[in-house]
Parts: sequence; C-alpha cells; structure tokens
Amino acid sequence: MTIVIEEIVCAGDESEEKNIPVNEKELVLDGGFLVPQINSFGHTFRDYNVESERKDGVEEFYRINHINQTYEFVKRMREVYGSLNRVEMSIWECCELLNDVVDESDPDLDEPQIEHLLQTAEAIRKDYPNEDWLHLTGLIHDLGKVLLHPDFGELPQWAVVGDTFPVGCAFDGSIVHHKYFKENPDYNNPTYNTKYGVYSEACGLNNVMMSWGHDDYMYLVAKENRTTLPSAALFIIRYHSFYALHKSGAYKHLMNEEDIENLKWLHIFNKYDLYSKSKVRVDVETVKPYYLSLIEKYFPAKLRW
Repeated sequence: MTIVIEEIVCAGDESEEKNIPVNEKELVLDGGFLVPQINSFGHTFRDYNVESERKDGVEEFYRINHINQTYEFVKRMREVYGSLNRVEMSIWECCELLNDVVDESDPDLDEPQIEHLLQTAEAIRKDYPNEDWLHLTGLIHDLGKVLLHPDFGELPQWAVVGDTFPVGCAFDGSIVHHKYFKENPDYNNPTYNTKYGVYSEACGLNNVMMSWGHDDYMYLVAKENRTTLPSAALFIIRYHSFYALHKSGAYKHLMNEEDIENLKWLHIFNKYDLYSKSKVRVDVETVKPYYLSLIEKYFPAKLRW
C-alpha cells in the first residue's frame, strides 16, 4: 500500500494520561552508565557539521524535512494514521520489523534500529533496575519507524525520522539546519510564524502539534491501545526527538506543570537514547524473555497500528 501524502486530511485528539510521582533528587542519579566521547563513526555525537560519510545525506534529509513539515501536513497525517487500521500485531513483532530499518537522519549510527532499541533499554536497565516502565520505554520508543515499512505506507524518511519541532508557531533557531525553514510555506505565514502562533502560554505540549514522524505515531499507538505505561513514558515516546526543547530549552513557554515534571524523566532518558549507540551487539535471545514479560504487563497481546 502506498500513501499519497498530498491527499490526506484532518487532525487527531488527546486524552488523559496516567501520572507517576517524580522524585527530583533521584532523577539526577546516573548509576553505572559511562557516556562515551565519540559515536560509532569516531566523531562527537550530534555533530552535523563534521565531515563524515553521512554528513551530506543527513543535511539533505533535513532540507526536505524542513520544507515539507507544515501545520496542514501534520493535521492530515494525524488523521490518516490516527485511525490505527493498518495492521494488528504485538509489540515484539513490531520490533522485528525494524531489522531492516536504518535512520538516514542519524549522524551517529548506521545499524538496524532493533540494535539501538535494545542498546538503549539495556543501558537504562543497568542504572535504573527498579524502573521497569523505563526499560520498556527504551525498547519501544522508536517503534514508530515502522512507518517506513510497506505495510504502513512506506513513508519517505523525512516524514518519519529526524528531530521534531512544533508546527503552528515560529521555528526556533536552535533546530538543526534551521536555514531550510525559509522555504517552508509556514515560515512567512503570520498565523504560524510568531512566538505563540496558534497556541497560548502554558497551554501544554499535549495541545501543540509536533512535526509528523515516528514519535507522534508511536505515542498515538500506545495511547489508543490503552497502555498502562505512566504519563512520563508517553511523554518520552512523543518528545524524545524534540531536541530544541530538551537540549536547547526552547518552547518552554508552551509547557504546563505536568510537562515540566515529565521533562525531568526525558532528560534522564535522552542520555541513554543518544549515547548508548555503538557497534556493541546485544544478545537478543538472552534478553527477549525479560522484555516479553514487560510487554505483557503494560500492553495488550495485539495492538492496532
């Protein structure tokens, strides 16, 4: 099945999410995970200017992404994919679909995504052994990249991966390769190009439209299939690629109190998401029983996708 992006219509909605208590002092404890200094290519992490075999491809990805991710485009995509009527399968089956997926926007890794998911989850598990919800979040946070698969419409990479950012308000200068937004139709639209745009102060990120991709899709899948994961997990899934917020501190004027609490967990998660990327392989069969038990705890056996 092929999705014709130009013909998709309308928007999705939000609902209540389960909350968990957050102890701010506990969140700063990093445990035993050692942050590496270089990525799998021998360069510093998230360096979009260093000369490497992936530099030109990554920049071209962001050029196309920034031109096409408009407010109206996101509304159409959320309507189409929010119906969750493509496939019924388990979380683990979805993990296995990612065996052949490589993220073209990532300057730090060219391994299949299943490797990154397990690297992230296992690194978190080492430092936070009692937070099983966070282990599972590490495993599933990128499952939305199945949008690249033919069964899900085989969307182009620019509509699935890469850093995410709000649409419907001004594009912050901290967003990677910001210069390419000048060709985005929303850039000069007075409805969308101010600090608040169509939003209001402290409106809450759940009321903000984010650029379309795997983050928002997996959030919709988890929420609509009634996961029992806590609010912080859904926040991590939806905003883990929102580097303008959790790295640069942009868009905080749109956050409400719940967002502020959940951002603490996202800051913790990001270290493992970013710095666990390596060429070290995880023995899938060894760890699989543990993650299957977590999937059973927090999700139904089959999910609508």
